[in-house]
Amino acid sequence: MNIKAEFLEKLKQFEKKYLTLADFEKLLERERRSLRVLIHRLVKAGFLNQLKPGVYILPENRAYLDKIANQLYYPSYLSFVSALARWGIIGQMPYSLTFATLKKSKKMMLGQTEVVYSQLKPELFFGYKLEGGINIAYPEKALLDQVYLASLGKGFIDYEELTLIDLDKKRFNDYVKRFPKRIRRGVKEIKKQWGQVFVGVK
Repeated sequence: MNIKAEFLEKLKQFEKKYLTLADFEKLLERERRSLRVLIHRLVKAGFLNQLKPGVYILPENRAYLDKIANQLYYPSYLSFVSALARWGIIGQMPYSLTFATLKKSKKMMLGQTEVVYSQLKPELFFGYKLEGGINIAYPEKALLDQVYLASLGKGFIDYEELTLIDLDKKRFNDYVKRFPKRIRRGVKEIKKQWGQVFVGVK
């Protein structure tokens, strides 16, 4: 088996959906200099895709970009408009992948996909679960995260376009109590769309 075939075979058995130069060194036990040449050739031939400098994936793993983005900047969870679209609360799928994180806010490009990480305070970093290999906010938390972001002037939310029928009202109310008062206006707008009086929300 030649080195390219050996390399690709080991990559397909690798647990992570993306690889760094350090991962390549462990897999093939070769010097970084020779690996760079091999990786360049594999990218040029279409056997590998470069997501960003030093980060690579197999072409069939492009469907896992959200999972990869979650792992690259950790701790984080998918939230805001990306999670709202996945839960069917908003109808349009955003161009960017949007994550909440405890780290500094940042943007990065993974291939052709923009990934936006927005920092939340530790007391607001809750309300998510592991699903399909990715940390994702519960629908109620994604909605409140977006309301909070909008209250800071860092996001937008069209309350009239929200589909709220499947939200868990108790969970929503419980989560509201953990947010600062600045989201009250947004919560009132949601109440109008939901068409009911929320217990514990003033």
